[in-house]
Amino acid sequence: MQIHDRMEILIEEMLNGQILLSEAISEFEKLYIQKALILYDEHLSNTAHALGIHRNTLSKRVSTYQKPPETPKRLLKRRAR
Repeated sequence: MQIHDRMEILIEEMLNGQILLSEAISEFEKLYIQKALILYDEHLSNTAHALGIHRNTLSKRVSTYQKPPETPKRLLKRRAR
């Protein structure tokens, strides 16, 4: 299934659930950035480069999120204590 088709299905579900556009965009961006940070081991410069945004922009957006994502690296540090 193509990404376009998958997105159409998701959008229909969101519209049926009366999700506002601003909420959908905000949640998509937050999750997209969190997953990118995990992929690039939370390295802001590499993540920003991969997302096509400036490192300062990424830093500002990340700071607006309430809780940073749990990454395997963080989980390992917690278990080691």
